[in-house]
Amino acid sequence: MTDSTNVPVHVSMIMDGNGRWAKERGLERVRGHYEGVESVRACTEAAVEEGVKYLSIFAFSEENWNRPEAEVIALMSLMAKCIAAETPTFHKNHIRFRVLGNRERLSAELLASIEATEKATECYDRLTMIVFLSYSGKWDIMQAARKMALEAASDPSKAESLKDMKLSDFDKYLVTAGVPDPDLIIRTSGETRISNYLLWQAAYSEFYFTPVLWPDFRKPQFREALEAYAKRDRRYGKVK
Repeated sequence: MTDSTNVPVHVSMIMDGNGRWAKERGLERVRGHYEGVESVRACTEAAVEEGVKYLSIFAFSEENWNRPEAEVIALMSLMAKCIAAETPTFHKNHIRFRVLGNRERLSAELLASIEATEKATECYDRLTMIVFLSYSGKWDIMQAARKMALEAASDPSKAESLKDMKLSDFDKYLVTAGVPDPDLIIRTSGETRISNYLLWQAAYSEFYFTPVLWPDFRKPQFREALEAYAKRDRRYGKVK
């Protein structure tokens, strides 16, 4: 168990290495994605056990739409299957489920499944599970700026107030409005970049990079990341 006095409120994960995991075993890439679902399940259980309040995963980026059509179709199908399979677990463990991203690109069937599960779990507060789907950091900032500009164009009083706008005022336009910024961002597979993920929200996040491929990242590895975080000295630009 991690020291409960220094458990991150929000842990976010960049799940990398599914394709390499499958390739190493002579399997099709999609098999790596299916195995990665077991890692999501294990990390969700560990997050509940450790007292993490928000767990988010970068499931599919805006850029991922450029992957081969067959792989995109398989990933969207996998998402729909996972939502259906995990909904009983959400109820059992009082987990709130949310999906954040560009919903305009999702199919009507998948969108209906997402909205139904979000509605059914919105009262739970033990853990909020967030899936970033069809998401990118630059897109998020762009759509937030567009919302703000449209408001200002339609209401002169709001346009006048922009000169006194604070950084925190911009948060409400992001898709993560109401969600605390991630304290810890984990990236698997040895890559050490942020890949256009939560660019605004990750300004003061701690990063944990591991060579473990995502399908092999389970409870022990999740707890190791929390233990590493507990040893960090977070100063937010201040002197202690």
